[in-house]
Amino acid sequence: MTEQTTCIIVDDEPVAREILETHLSKIKSIKLIASCSNAIEAFNIINAHAIDLIFLDINMPEVSGLSFAKSINEKIKVIFTTAYREYAVDGFDLLAVDYLLKPISYERLLKSISKYFKIYSHQNASNTEKVDDLPKQFMFVRSERKMIKINFNDIKYIESLGDYLQIYTTNKTIITRETISNIEVKLPGKDFLRIHRSFIVSYLFIASYTNEWVEIDTKALPISRSFKAAVLKKLESL
Repeated sequence: MTEQTTCIIVDDEPVAREILETHLSKIKSIKLIASCSNAIEAFNIINAHAIDLIFLDINMPEVSGLSFAKSINEKIKVIFTTAYREYAVDGFDLLAVDYLLKPISYERLLKSISKYFKIYSHQNASNTEKVDDLPKQFMFVRSERKMIKINFNDIKYIESLGDYLQIYTTNKTIITRETISNIEVKLPGKDFLRIHRSFIVSYLFIASYTNEWVEIDTKALPISRSFKAAVLKKLESL
């Protein structure tokens, strides 16, 4: 491990974040890199920084803490935080370091961090050029009662159909039971663009675009009003 353990907080409740920030500021062995209000913001942080530990709220809108934890590198350890005791079993099923029930006291947090160091102090995060450190080029999704590997470079666009997604690739269409917000977290942000509540597109396969739509394989996919400013800004910067 590095001299200081780097961490982030992910919680949609401002007060809960402030309490943890205050507690962590007293612990010299911990370096807080960012305090995030949602999983998508946190995903961008862990892609940009070497993060050792996440204090992660379970019950968050759009992308739950459990879904987010399943999508990140296993080398990043998780301490779950929640106001709901019933989530503890799910948390430990994901091999979480600990489970903290809100409101979190400083003493209880210290016990949790001590547990983290006791378990993982033998690991050396400064080791370089390991396979796990390389950017992930694929993901697995459940379809037809099995986990199917999909290379990011093969994905043309993704369409949401309520609780299901259709993932259009270069050679087939895969249907999986998943929300578009959860799948967005798993995709590398530099390669994909959310243009609508129901569509994510790959920059690689965009043939043309206007202020109203993006064309992929002669199919015009709509740009929604709420996404338009951000989408056009990104497309115009290419």
